[in-house]
Amino acid sequence: MRIGILTSGGDCPGINATIRGVCKTAINYYGMEVVGIHSGFQGLLTKDVESITDKSLSGLLNLGGTMLGTSREKPFKKGGVVSDVDKPSLILQNIHEIGLDCVVCIGGNGTQKTAAKFVAMGVNIVSVPKTIDNDLMCTDHTPGFGSAAKYVAATVQEIARDSSVYSVKSVTVVEIMGRDAGWLTASTCVLKANDENAPHLIYLPETPFSVERFLEDVKRMLVEHNAVVVAVSEGLKLSDGEYAAEEFQSGHDDAFGHKYLSGIG
Repeated sequence: MRIGILTSGGDCPGINATIRGVCKTAINYYGMEVVGIHSGFQGLLTKDVESITDKSLSGLLNLGGTMLGTSREKPFKKGGVVSDVDKPSLILQNIHEIGLDCVVCIGGNGTQKTAAKFVAMGVNIVSVPKTIDNDLMCTDHTPGFGSAAKYVAATVQEIARDSSVYSVKSVTVVEIMGRDAGWLTASTCVLKANDENAPHLIYLPETPFSVERFLEDVKRMLVEHNAVVVAVSEGLKLSDGEYAAEEFQSGHDDAFGHKYLSGIG
């Protein structure tokens, strides 16, 4: 059996470890031939592939990023590296010419939506979840979340240390990724287990945001602390479902058709 493996979407330190685990198992336990696909679905459009051997996986476990590279190529939308062609049909043709019996897709929501469309077209797909938002169904935690959670928790503590040295009272708002899921923002509290105070306030997109309540919370915390640190998810919504930072946003959509979020901080 010959399988292909690709990584798509955002980067994270856990991807190479995932590639290594998949490839070593396929090669050493099942005698499969493994083909690495460069730059996500873009590599399936251009047939940019390489043979992966046990030797090429050496030293990969602790290496951040992805050895295969990544992209945000949209096979079912116009544009990208090739145009004026039926991209899904071209990918199917290339999968056949490369001789792949299965494609392993490492990625988040967008990647898996694309993969599901190829499943419907008859391609054998194995999906491996990867997202810093930790918002994929039927998973406890996804590759990408752990390293991102560690990063935001450490960053908030560094901010707290910096702000605490001044005598002037201050409020620092830290805006953290999370359109609809607050896992990353919530993870800023992990160092409270070591008796850390910050962040003093945490606001998640799963709970309607109230400006009035927020101001009351900040005033209350300023009585107790000289420097208040607030962790907020970028996707905070008001009780009517509108984004709390709607007036500060560009109004443009990203490649997935989602609104660009920014400004809640």
